Amino acid sequence: MRNLFNDDVMTLDTYIMFKLKEQTTKLTPELKAKGRAPISLSMGAPTANPPKALIERLKEILDEDGIHMYSTPKGEPYYRKAIAERMKNRFGVDMDPETEIFSLVGSKEGIANLIRFLINPKKEEFEKDVIMVPDPCYASYLQFIKCSGGKAYSMPMTEENDYKPDVEKIYQQLLNDGYKAENVKAMIINFPNNPLGVMTTKEYVKSCIDFCKKHEILLISDAAYCDMYFGDKEEKPFSIFELEGAKDIAVEFFSFSKPYAITGWRLGWVCGNKDIIQRFGKGKSTIDNGIFKALQKACAEILNSPEGDKYIEESNKGYARKQAIMVKGLKELGWPISEETVPHTTFYLWLPIPKRYSSSFEFCEDVLKKSGVVLVPGNAYGEHGEGYFRISFVCSDEQLQEVIDRFKADGFTFN
Repeated sequence: MRNLFNDDVMTLDTYIMFKLKEQTTKLTPELKAKGRAPISLSMGAPTANPPKALIERLKEILDEDGIHMYSTPKGEPYYRKAIAERMKNRFGVDMDPETEIFSLVGSKEGIANLIRFLINPKKEEFEKDVIMVPDPCYASYLQFIKCSGGKAYSMPMTEENDYKPDVEKIYQQLLNDGYKAENVKAMIINFPNNPLGVMTTKEYVKSCIDFCKKHEILLISDAAYCDMYFGDKEEKPFSIFELEGAKDIAVEFFSFSKPYAITGWRLGWVCGNKDIIQRFGKGKSTIDNGIFKALQKACAEILNSPEGDKYIEESNKGYARKQAIMVKGLKELGWPISEETVPHTTFYLWLPIPKRYSSSFEFCEDVLKKSGVVLVPGNAYGEHGEGYFRISFVCSDEQLQEVIDRFKADGFTFN
C-alpha cells in the first residue's frame, strides 16, 4: 500500500519507554534463568496504590444518575472550581475557573495538542516554526514538535550553567543559525525537571517570563512534578503564576498522575492566559468529549482534601527513603553523588555513565543484559543527555536494594 502518513510522522520511532519494555520482554526468559528477573527503573510511574479515599469515593459516584454520559472538553464546573481552589491553596494564585482553566486527558495530551495548534508545518528547515526546549528534556516534547512539522531548538541544561540556560543568548544563536524571529512560537520550561530531577529559582523563572514578554513568545510551563518534594534544603516547588507578569504570556500544565499514583486514569489541567486557554479550548472541542465524569468528580474531591494532602506527604517520605537507598548504594559503587547535592524533587536520579563505556546506550544495554536492571539512556532525552542515564526509583525498597546488590555482584562500578 502507498504511504498514507505525512513525512514527519513517518520519521517517528516508538516512544523510548515502550521500546525498553519490548526489549525487556524479549530478554525476560534468559534473565530469569540466571536469577536476574527484570527490575524496571525506567518509567516514571508510581507503583503504590492510589489514596483509599479516592477509590472508595469513585465506587460511590459510579452509581450516580448521568455520570456515564458525555462530559465536555472544558471539564465539569465542579472539576474546574476544585482546580481553582487548589491553585489558591497550594500556590496562593487566583484562577478563573470559567476562562483560565481547561481540563486535559492527562497533561501529555494537552502539551501535544497545544504544540500542534501552535505550529504551522513547513518543509524548508529555516522556515519552520520554532519551540525552544530544555536539553535534556522529557522525550515526548521532541516528538510532539517533530511530528507537527516544527523545529525543537535546544536549550542546554548542564551542571556548568546550573541548569539555567541563558535564554537570550540561545535566542540570538537561533537567529544567527538562520531561523526567523517571527517563527519562534514558544519556550518550554519544566521544573521540577524530568529527567534531571532538579528544581530552579523564582529569579530564573522570572527571567524566562521577561524574555518571553519581550519577544512575544508563549511560555509553556510543565509542572507535572510540582507536588513531589522532600528534604529541608529544597524550596517548595512553585507555580510560575506566583510571579509578576506570568499571566500575560504563559500557560502551565498540571497532572494528577504523579501525586495520586493514578497514571492510568489520565487527568490533568492547563491554566493561565485566558486568550491562550480559550483558543486552545476551541481546538480541543474538535478532538474529544472530555474526561469520564466519575473520574473528574472523585479527583475534584481529593484535590483539596486532608486525605489527599496526607497521601502526598506520605508518598514524598517514601520517595525520600527510596532515594537514600539508591544514593548510599551508588556512592559505595563509586558514583559521584552525595546527600548534600542530590535534588530532593521528583523520583529521578540523573547520573554519568562509567568512563569505560562509549555511549549511554552501550552502558544501559550492558546493565540490562547482565543484571536485568532497566535504565534509560540519557541521549533519549536530547543531545546533551549523552553520557548520562536516568534512574526512576519507584519500585519497592527491597527491589532497589536488590539493584545495588546486583551492581556489586556483576561489577557495575563507576570507576
